[in-house]
Amino acid sequence: MFHSLRWRIAIPYLILIVVAMAGMSIYLSGLIRQSYLEELQAKLTGEATLIGDAVKTVSAWDATGGRFDGLAQHYADLLDARVTFIDAEGKVLGDSHAKWMEMDNHLSRPEVQAALASGEGISTRLSRTMGYEMMYAAVSVGSGVEIAGFARVALPVSQVEAQVARLRRVILSVGALAVLGAAILAVFIAERIARPVRRLTQVVRRTAAGDLSARLLPTTGDEIGALTRSFNQMAIQLRETINSLTEQQDRLSAVLDNMADGVLITDAQGIVGLINPAAADLLGANKEQALGRSFAQVARDHRIIDLWQRCYKEREEQVEPIEMDRHRAFFQVIATPLREHDQACLMILQDLTRLRRLETVRRDFISNISHELRTPMAALKALVDTLRDGALEDPPAAQRFLDRMDVEVDALTQMVQELLQLSRIESGRAPIRLEPASVLELVIPPVERLRPQAERVELSVTVDILPDLPQVLADTDRIQQVVTNVVHNAIKFTPPGGTIVVSASLLESIPEQSLPSAKATPGFERYASGEWVAISVKDSGVGIPAEDLPRVFERFYKADRARSGGGTGLGLSIAKHIVQAHDGTIWAESVEGEGATFTFILPVLTSR
Repeated sequence: MFHSLRWRIAIPYLILIVVAMAGMSIYLSGLIRQSYLEELQAKLTGEATLIGDAVKTVSAWDATGGRFDGLAQHYADLLDARVTFIDAEGKVLGDSHAKWMEMDNHLSRPEVQAALASGEGISTRLSRTMGYEMMYAAVSVGSGVEIAGFARVALPVSQVEAQVARLRRVILSVGALAVLGAAILAVFIAERIARPVRRLTQVVRRTAAGDLSARLLPTTGDEIGALTRSFNQMAIQLRETINSLTEQQDRLSAVLDNMADGVLITDAQGIVGLINPAAADLLGANKEQALGRSFAQVARDHRIIDLWQRCYKEREEQVEPIEMDRHRAFFQVIATPLREHDQACLMILQDLTRLRRLETVRRDFISNISHELRTPMAALKALVDTLRDGALEDPPAAQRFLDRMDVEVDALTQMVQELLQLSRIESGRAPIRLEPASVLELVIPPVERLRPQAERVELSVTVDILPDLPQVLADTDRIQQVVTNVVHNAIKFTPPGGTIVVSASLLESIPEQSLPSAKATPGFERYASGEWVAISVKDSGVGIPAEDLPRVFERFYKADRARSGGGTGLGLSIAKHIVQAHDGTIWAESVEGEGATFTFILPVLTSR
């Protein structure tokens, strides 16, 4: 109860009102009792004086007692009080309530002594005759200085107290009614004050629970109303602030979740407090499990941990490139101390693997094209020098040298044309005219064109294609070029007596070994769940070393230059980009010394 504002306001007022009314009732009761007693004393004295004046001329004052019994009874009936007549010697001459002859001398009574001294007297005492307490008023009766006797009027004190008690009950009843009315008023006022506070409390609780739309309409113009208006304004500002913070947090989360760079924040104890999906993926960790764990458990690489520890100790930014052997990845790790957060550290992991691979490809491309150009250029230089040194004087020799120069120029021209073709395919400037085509018309013509070349080196070329394969949507000339390049590659690297098998089959899903390259193909997601036609070229040649297998489709890349057998080294790269332009993918499988299998896939026409 005392925790309620209503009762905390009402109860003190109730106590104050009760105490005030109780004090007032006691004071008024005493005051009225005293006033009533004084009034009663004056009344008794007045009545005694009137009786004394009425009987002072009676000649029987000096007669024997008992002559005044009738008068005493007469006045007693009129006044509803005890009346007593006493002579100057104190002898009772008559009494309305007792036998006068049995009463002792009353001269020593206090009221009689006071009346003897001053003419009237008041006394409240125990009546020896009646046996209970009474209030007496006595006056002297006589003429001049001679006192003939005394007239006395008395009332029982119990009668007086009964009258006072009735007055007290009236006062207490009025006081109780006043207290009840004041209590009702106090509770009403307290409720009027507490009600808006309770409503405001409910709205505050709703706001604290997350309901930022909760509002309260001000109903008063006092301090509670001002508080309500202030709260509503605060709620509006709080909602705007939270919405702004939520929007900023959502933007930050979206940025962190979609960043290619890994972001990770640790506190002073090295506990991971934030990690984005990129960081979890780069470190091979689970995002949910990483939160709340130590940085060492998440990073699991001593070089990254050492970098973090240096940042933590020196409170300076640390940058270090790190190659992750288990992921074959190359990172640049940046550890930055957060100045505004004591001992916190921001770790950024930049995946430079693709850039490094591109740099490697660029270096290899420059090296390869330099090597490819150096041979024909050196041959041309030597032929020109030979002609200049006198070979022109020998027509047959000069003709041979010119024919040789023509071959080298043709090789350079072919290389340039293939580079231009590859560049146009990569940039999307080479038109791809997609039309429904059967697998047989894509494979048979280029194989038949290359069959004489294979037979010259004693190779067996076999075509194994089912006639009921579904059609594919393809540029026939481009796909035939792919088949030509792959079959020609197999012819170059298969020793005499070997075999080459060209086959085609229907696939319902992409093989696992092709997924890394397939996922990098533009538009791959559209066909990931469709059917595919796989065209394979399998040879029994020398095979490809495992370390060279991922790079066989790079420009000018040759796994074994000693077995290159000529060529520009661009055929497989051109084949790869043509297949990717058809939303397909190509891959190679090989065991060194046991031959190689090149497979490319195209989505069937019905899967679009």
